[in-house]
Amino acid sequence: MSGNKTLKRIAAALERMAPAPLDAPDFEMANAFLWQTGPERLTPVPRVSRVDISLLVGINRIRDTLLANTLQFARGLPANNALLWGARGMGKSSLVKAVHAAVLDQGLSLKIVELAREDLPSVGRLLDLLRAAPRERFVLFCDDLSFSHDDQHYKSLKAVLDGGIAGRPENVIFYATSNRRHLMPRDMIENERSSSINPSEAVEEKVSLSDRFGLWLGFHPCSQDEYLDMIRGYCATYGVTVDEETLYAEAIEWQATRGARSGRVAWQFFTDLAGRHGVLL
Repeated sequence: MSGNKTLKRIAAALERMAPAPLDAPDFEMANAFLWQTGPERLTPVPRVSRVDISLLVGINRIRDTLLANTLQFARGLPANNALLWGARGMGKSSLVKAVHAAVLDQGLSLKIVELAREDLPSVGRLLDLLRAAPRERFVLFCDDLSFSHDDQHYKSLKAVLDGGIAGRPENVIFYATSNRRHLMPRDMIENERSSSINPSEAVEEKVSLSDRFGLWLGFHPCSQDEYLDMIRGYCATYGVTVDEETLYAEAIEWQATRGARSGRVAWQFFTDLAGRHGVLL
């Protein structure tokens, strides 16, 4: 009897180490999915939280570049993986989701799959799952991607960007957002350079990871005029009417209390404004 229990424990342990192949979900269920582990599965997202692409102010060149790249991919043409990096709260993740919606609005089929940074070790099995659906095209999206000095997850990311011997699936493109251009803190790069026996080799493997993205799209802090234009755009879209002088004074005061000016701060101010005016978002 005890022998049977032992065999069952061994079988369960082996299954965790080498999970059975996953069944692909019905990709017609939704245009967006979450990759989840424990157990591994693709969960459909019936309604994606996003803003319209027209409301993203001050990033016109970046918006047009990412949209063009995504349209190429959705049409089966060559396209690049993209790293959206830079200032916090300036709409990096919002742009990815808005571009996906804009592609759908043009009548093209495109799925977006969100992958958490901590789930990167399982990305190989996810890629196998997406490769098995060649009629679909997928944007694999990782938000707030970065690595610490002892983080080995970056090795899993290479499977997405380079694909190893099997290559990245032709129907998958990878978009990531990060506050860091090289996906790691600058002081960490400098420390490795100064303390290593061979500084260039010690740093190159991790720093060169960002070089594997064909598109680098940089986001910078917005000006006061851009900040106010964002708020005016939200007011026009949601029908909130406020006289210009009051709007200006309240928006500047809100910005001052936050000690920052960004798209996120503009949306937070507008959320408060809409609530005070009884407008549902």
